[in-house]
Amino acid sequence: MTQPIADEPELMRRVEHLVDAAANRYRITVQVANRAKRRRYEDLNEDDSAFKPVLRAIFEMSDELSEPEIIGD
Repeated sequence: MTQPIADEPELMRRVEHLVDAAANRYRITVQVANRAKRRRYEDLNEDDSAFKPVLRAIFEMSDELSEPEIIGD
């Protein structure tokens, strides 16, 4: 059974927003990956998650753009 994918245009808008706000594309990609990895281990007991960890990380980080430590150097 496949997991539902978030509204694709909304997902792409958020990814673009994250990348545009970041000073370094590589660094933001690594930050998203690390957040997703951390969430995967934290939510190991929750198999009913609606989104994959990387999608949740993207949505969370795009919501947190106002915090400079997420994007800043």
